[in-house]
Amino acid sequence: MTIRLPDSKGGFRAYEPRKEPFAATPGTPFTSRTVFSAAHVVADPFADSTPDSPAAVDWDATLAFRRHLWSHGLGVAEAMDTAQRGMGLDWAGAAELIRRSSAEAKSVGGLIACGVGTDQLTGPATLAEVRAAYEEQLALVEESGAQAILMASRALAAAAKGPEDYLEVYGHLLRQSAEPVILHWLGPMFDPALEGYWGSSDLDAATDTFLEVIAAHPDKVDGIKVSLLEARREIDIRRRLPQGVRCYTGDDFNYPELIAGDEQGFSHALLGIFDPLGPLAAEAVRVLDTGDAKGFRELLDPTVELSRHLFQAPTRFYKTGVVFLAWLAGHQSHFTMVGGLQSARSLPHFARAYELADGLGLFPDPKPAEERMKNLLSLYGVNQ
Repeated sequence: MTIRLPDSKGGFRAYEPRKEPFAATPGTPFTSRTVFSAAHVVADPFADSTPDSPAAVDWDATLAFRRHLWSHGLGVAEAMDTAQRGMGLDWAGAAELIRRSSAEAKSVGGLIACGVGTDQLTGPATLAEVRAAYEEQLALVEESGAQAILMASRALAAAAKGPEDYLEVYGHLLRQSAEPVILHWLGPMFDPALEGYWGSSDLDAATDTFLEVIAAHPDKVDGIKVSLLEARREIDIRRRLPQGVRCYTGDDFNYPELIAGDEQGFSHALLGIFDPLGPLAAEAVRVLDTGDAKGFRELLDPTVELSRHLFQAPTRFYKTGVVFLAWLAGHQSHFTMVGGLQSARSLPHFARAYELADGLGLFPDPKPAEERMKNLLSLYGVNQ
């Protein structure tokens, strides 16, 4: 049996879904790499909400998805941009998400790190107000028992006059953090408001400031997450890090080669694409744990086409594809998103995402995924 899928040129093509999923079983944490999946949130489809109202979250389904990731040995990077921080999930919702997910992690022994930002600031802010906002969120994450990820701040990008302001704010936060944190450099392709972060639109100059922050406080930095979608730049930064500071790749275009590494080192991982790829990615890392880099690449390289499709420009809307695949895979009962973001991608985009994901065997049961895809197509007037 085939399914009629629309293409990007206004036509249709026939696709034959696979019959069996990729065989992956839950397992213990990894030994060669530390791997986090940034996780999405599941909206409450029955809430009477509008795009500008506070997020309505289905907490049971949201936490169940995190248990799914933990069961495969992956860590959860919570309340990150994958969870629609700044794109539907406000600070109140993120705070509740951090509390609930951290408690769930404790109950199952799961690895968790949570995003610390300044998104409670909704207008122009001074540097002092930016620091205070960061401090409030850092305190909540530390009280929850999770590791902190210091996220890039729109408010800081707007308030900072130059590199010295970044050095002052981050230095202040690192000095008072109770445990080593992960620093997150999110590029403007993920959030246009972060253009010129670290005080310069020149990436070489910005990199120097970023590394200066780390060099001044190496004992307070567990690692860095780099989301610039430039493999060579990440490798350069990785090689310049102080001893003991890890690089967590956030490059959803080049992650297999960066995680596999080279003769001078490798990256750990903190990736949004590992939300839909969870079981397959976990299986690949376990192969890498045995020292089989070739086998690791053979498993993970074929997933890059799907990742590049989901993260195509405008990159910040990759969350729509992530949630779409979670629905097809049966992790949630509906395709509704916080802020109505399910409308952010086109039907041809969804069709190609389905085809690529099905080809990889990502759906635990391909038949219900096919039926859900047909249901979506019928809503757009596509008859099979």
